[in-house]
Amino acid sequence: MANIPKISESEWEVMKVIWNKNPCSANEIIKQLEDSTSWKPKTVKSLISRLLKKNVIGFNEEGRTYYYYPLFDEKECARQESSSFIKRVYNGAAKNMLLNFIEDNKLTEEDLDDLKKILNDRD
Repeated sequence: MANIPKISESEWEVMKVIWNKNPCSANEIIKQLEDSTSWKPKTVKSLISRLLKKNVIGFNEEGRTYYYYPLFDEKECARQESSSFIKRVYNGAAKNMLLNFIEDNKLTEEDLDDLKKILNDRD
């Protein structure tokens, strides 16, 4: 697994836009986030700057516009975040996390069938 820098919750929101539409400009990111957040354009640009400093995104310059693209794919980042969460909250025991999740959530028969299939395919 690549060593991906820690991404904050706010940075995740920016990354979701970049993963969904890349490359994209700061203005495109701002426009995508304006309905789901109350962030000012300056806030979004600060988040982009932080992601650049962390080397999570890169950019290409076309004229006076910067187009941002991810340096890690979404699945890699989600996998690392999941691993970090399990270590922090469940002392690394994925079983405890799964049991907690299953006990606290109403799973449909389809959900249960999918989980069984995943577990059976691991053999």
